[in-house]
Amino acid sequence: MSKFGKELIASLQQAAAHAGGRKVPGMRVTKVELPNVKAIRRSLRMSQHRFAIAYRIPLSTLKNWEQGRRHPDAPAAAYLLAIKRRPKEIMEAMARR
Repeated sequence: MSKFGKELIASLQQAAAHAGGRKVPGMRVTKVELPNVKAIRRSLRMSQHRFAIAYRIPLSTLKNWEQGRRHPDAPAAAYLLAIKRRPKEIMEAMARR
């Protein structure tokens, strides 16, 4: 078997072990904190529709995030964090586009 084949099998075994909840020596695990989209929106006292329009997020995407069917990817999570920290500034920036 080629070196690549052996590395591929080893990687798949590590992935299976990790997925099964076992620690894998030497495997780096990165945890990403997902923003609570509903809490951000509610803290701004906005409806889903108004929040989606103000921040240019498709309403269906917002609903999927809030209902846990989908999760924001890294850029969307960063955008939501920016909205949480500076809602007025982000809204104004989006209105200028």
